[in-house]
Amino acid sequence: MAQENDIVLIYFEDKPLVFARIEEIHPDVKPDWYQVKLLLLQVPLQPVTWILRTAYINGDEFTMNGKRMRLERVENPEKAETKSSDSVAGDVQAEKTEAAGDAKVISLTDRKKK
Repeated sequence: MAQENDIVLIYFEDKPLVFARIEEIHPDVKPDWYQVKLLLLQVPLQPVTWILRTAYINGDEFTMNGKRMRLERVENPEKAETKSSDSVAGDVQAEKTEAAGDAKVISLTDRKKK
């Protein structure tokens, strides 16, 4: 289930429309319905509140003004990639360490003071 602070992709008529972050989810006065506050990640940013059932928050299709809508939770591709290739990540890290050889770390804070 999508939760607060998750990023979702909003589909309009089966086409991706806009990304949004779920800001808050509160129970509505109607049983099994929730007030979902979304921040639409567009220019300018736009907060909206939709009243949705749990199934709609989880990705089931619903309609607004007769138009089909759907929310799809967005996963961070880096995290998904890390889960599937832990052994490859270790090999890449070893190669980076070998390639660095005599590399030296430069402190940007120390440079700024001079």
